Amino acid sequence: MKNTLITYLGLLFGAAVQGIAMSLFLFPHSIPSGGAAGLALLLNHWFQLSLGFSLWLANAVFLLFALNYFGSAWTFRTIISVATTSATVTVFTSQNILPHIHILFDVLVGSVFFGIGVGILIRLGASSGGMVIPALMIASYKNWSPGKVMMGINLFIFLLTSLVIDYKIVIYAIICQFFSTNIIDFINEMKLPKGGSLSLNWRKR
Repeated sequence: MKNTLITYLGLLFGAAVQGIAMSLFLFPHSIPSGGAAGLALLLNHWFQLSLGFSLWLANAVFLLFALNYFGSAWTFRTIISVATTSATVTVFTSQNILPHIHILFDVLVGSVFFGIGVGILIRLGASSGGMVIPALMIASYKNWSPGKVMMGINLFIFLLTSLVIDYKIVIYAIICQFFSTNIIDFINEMKLPKGGSLSLNWRKR
């Protein structure tokens, strides 16, 4: 019971850190931290939906597939993570809290916080949602590298976002991906007890 409580508190913390990174440092410059964030920015741009709701909407369809593919426990933890991140984004994007010193500074700081948040989620056997879900499905079906599939999907969405909003976005998004994915790998490989690992072994049997 105690371990379960610690796990879910950790999920809430990791998801909140991820949401803070997106809302305070990345979204003000329309920089997507990943594919789902890119879709959220496009929904916000096209339909004027709030960023928090757009982020949840972008994840909802993939979560339905994940329930059958990865099982209920993994999907439930991921739903909690996505809901917490979306709520955090909703709260912080409704207020101008931090002055923005420089876009590159915001990208670097946002990447670090984003990587820490997602790294914690993966460490505790959940996901930040988004393109992780279809990437793992496609990788399993085609026997391809999950990382390459995920990067390919994200790059496509980054390019679309840059064409619709600003071409510079794709450059900053790739910088964000580079730093955040290295931090995620570092946290996931730390010699600590792991609540789970985001891999194809999470597939429901």
